[in-house]
Amino acid sequence: MSRLLGSVRARATLGATLVVAVALVAAGTAVLLSLRSNLLGEAGTQAERSAREVATELAVGTPYGELSLDVDDRPVQIVDEDGTLVAASEDLERISGTSVGAVQPQPAATGDGGDGDDDGGDTDEDDSGESLEPGEIGERTTVSDGSATIDGDPEDYRFAAVPVETREQGRLTVWAGAPLSAEHGAVNTALTVMLIGFPLLLAVVGWVTWMVTGRALRPVEGIRREMAAITASEDLARRVPVPGTHDEVARLASTTNETLSALEASVDRQRRFVADASHELRSPIASLRTQLEVAAAHPELLDLDGAVEDTVRLQRLAADLLLLARLDAGERPADARVDLAALAREEAGARVGVRVRAGEEGEGEVTVAGSRGQLGRVLANLLDNAQRHARSAVEVSVRRDGELAVLAVADDGEGVPAADRERIFERFVRLDAARSRDDGGAGLGLAIARDVAVRHGGTLTVHDAPAGGALFELRLPGTA
Repeated sequence: MSRLLGSVRARATLGATLVVAVALVAAGTAVLLSLRSNLLGEAGTQAERSAREVATELAVGTPYGELSLDVDDRPVQIVDEDGTLVAASEDLERISGTSVGAVQPQPAATGDGGDGDDDGGDTDEDDSGESLEPGEIGERTTVSDGSATIDGDPEDYRFAAVPVETREQGRLTVWAGAPLSAEHGAVNTALTVMLIGFPLLLAVVGWVTWMVTGRALRPVEGIRREMAAITASEDLARRVPVPGTHDEVARLASTTNETLSALEASVDRQRRFVADASHELRSPIASLRTQLEVAAAHPELLDLDGAVEDTVRLQRLAADLLLLARLDAGERPADARVDLAALAREEAGARVGVRVRAGEEGEGEVTVAGSRGQLGRVLANLLDNAQRHARSAVEVSVRRDGELAVLAVADDGEGVPAADRERIFERFVRLDAARSRDDGGAGLGLAIARDVAVRHGGTLTVHDAPAGGALFELRLPGTA
């Protein structure tokens, strides 16, 4: 049960059914209240019409015995100023909800005031305070709910009280009732229809939602099964099916395939990296081992300078691999303030044939936020590459270009062919296949420089230098 309720399909069905149920209950309640209000208003209008018809007869001086009190078998009472019932419907046996609970008229001369049996009607015979002339009917109507029994038939009524001023009897109040049976019947019928129809409608909503949700989620289940198969087989070349619906599920499948492609490329790149790293490490390790084995057998043949050279090369390669591993792991650079001009002077000061040109006059410092160590490594790698290919001169320039800080390294060598200007930033790439590892390194310098530039929010590109060689430009967001 918990597994079923934990599915998206079940939760969507339950949620939709609950929302519709709440809406139906709210709408049904509003309909019932509106229906009851309208029917009560109509009953009140009928009661007032009956009371005014009798009041009209009284206003023209019609005697009590000639009044139309038994029309449509509706309860009618006529009460004088003293609260005495002076006339009533003939078959009236019991009444409540009016100002007088008596059902048998009493002569006004007795001053009896009726039996005073008030069954809860809290209105007065004329609490409106209207001042009426003889023969005039009051404009204001008092409305109340109650019940009455006529000829043995009890029923609920809505009563209306209308005041009238007569010439002989003085101020009288006519109470007339209209039955509420239609209101009760209509409300009960509507309630019965809702109690039967709402559950059926909710069942239909739940079934339709279940079917539609299942159809919508079927491609998702296909994606899940394929991902499970890919995980089990570790075959990143497989792809999940993309439905032809052009909706969110289709976009999810496309994004999943893009993620799988990126993951496959990353894994392939990692495998090539490990293979290349192993290959690069094999040469200095093998050389160092050979020298140590020779030295162990013939100490006098030990090439100490060669062993130190191989050890240094091995140390540099290990440092490069470690830095690349940290960059691949997403290590964020420090947020220190670095002066590129000072960094360029410091790095070029230890090299022969490197000239530094820092900024325009009055431009001030050219600073960026980042890791001084990593940015120094970028500059060192660029200078190593430039000195390796330059014929006679290498120039480092630092300047501002809008909000960017630009560090450029130019040489007067042969330059980089346009077709290779992106490939040189790949790891373990050497354009000169004949160049030895001893002379040219492992082919990681420019790859490290590009990765560091990207991690600092910048770019590293290569163009033609004014002197005909290569011009490497490092562009980074500047700081104020």
